[in-house]
Amino acid sequence: MLRLALRVVVVMLAFASVQFASAADASAASNATPPKGSLVIIGGNLRPANAPVWERILQLAGGKDARIAVFASASGYPEKSGKFLVDRLNSYGAKAFFVPVAVKLAGSDYHAAADDPKLAELVRSAGGAFFAGGDQIRITSALRHEDGSNTRVLDALWDMYRRGGVIAGTSAGAAIMSSTMFGRPRAVLATLKLGIEDGKEITDGLGFVGDDVFIDQHLLVRGRFARMLPAMLAKGYKLGLGIDEDTAMVVLPNRDVEVIGYKGALVLDLSAANAREGAFNVSNVRVSYLDNGDRFNIVTHEFTPSEDKADGKLDPSRPYYREPLFTADILGNSTVVDLMSKLIDSDQPEAIGITLGSPNGVQPDLGFEFRFTRAADSVGYSSASTDAYSIYNLRLDIRPILIRRPLYQYKSPQ
Repeated sequence: MLRLALRVVVVMLAFASVQFASAADASAASNATPPKGSLVIIGGNLRPANAPVWERILQLAGGKDARIAVFASASGYPEKSGKFLVDRLNSYGAKAFFVPVAVKLAGSDYHAAADDPKLAELVRSAGGAFFAGGDQIRITSALRHEDGSNTRVLDALWDMYRRGGVIAGTSAGAAIMSSTMFGRPRAVLATLKLGIEDGKEITDGLGFVGDDVFIDQHLLVRGRFARMLPAMLAKGYKLGLGIDEDTAMVVLPNRDVEVIGYKGALVLDLSAANAREGAFNVSNVRVSYLDNGDRFNIVTHEFTPSEDKADGKLDPSRPYYREPLFTADILGNSTVVDLMSKLIDSDQPEAIGITLGSPNGVQPDLGFEFRFTRAADSVGYSSASTDAYSIYNLRLDIRPILIRRPLYQYKSPQ
């Protein structure tokens, strides 16, 4: 009898282990399955009247009366920010609701709220979610446990996204989209000079876009394309997508990216780049600018210009610009796109931009040269209706330069 009992226990344990393994395998397979949902990654300062972006969020969430969970977790004033976003989404036809999971939400225990099964189910059954701007670390702090594991609400977000829902986010809500995000970064030039430290300047994001793409926001207005490069090199990213203000990148399940909104986005391709030790120095970065309506596929790296540019491919033998191309402030508001646009429609072999800091700032004798050149596969398109360009596959080399002091002297009167 004892032997029979032991045999039964062994069989039961073996059956239980098979069941556990099957459940674990199923869970792993579910996590490995590409999400059926979409992302709307907004570079910040999304204007209430930017109908194409708001309407696309609503469409991807299921259309009129779609339930959209609003997370104001990043905001310093979650109730105020959340109410604004709920009202804004509802004005476009949604049935949005506020999710009370925020570090700064008065009178609330965000740890308990993030693990509330009923709240998690509300999020899971929604058609989409929208993350407000603010401080992205507040989002990850609210939605992850201290040991880094997911809360119930974060798991619910993933379930909704895998099922086919949309996750949208602006500014801080865009930063969380990649598995690595900026945490407490320095200014752009200081980042080039002093480098990146994991756990400080960069930290873990939520990774909705996948582990192979780095995301940044407020990109052109604040010259942030330059800070993406040291972050990408530090973490081994080959592809970066940077989106400007009042503009969105819509990432579809097939990994097509479409740009909609006021300005555009930069694609940074480091697959053939070479970095040197010492002061920041990188060569053979490929840079592309996607304008409103342009598409790019993350997997194939194929570009498709918008309809109004499809017949506007630039002819290198008929350039518009015929003078040397140079700027002393490459990190200025949209300066990089202006320089790229001129180069792709120019008879010049290169365009050069530099950046340097205050004589009273950190390492005042160190600056950087950004040299753009056309490659064999560089191509540009111009719009038939607006003064806008799309530019694909320019080469960028960045080298440290010595700034001699004093940089200038006053001219003596004649």
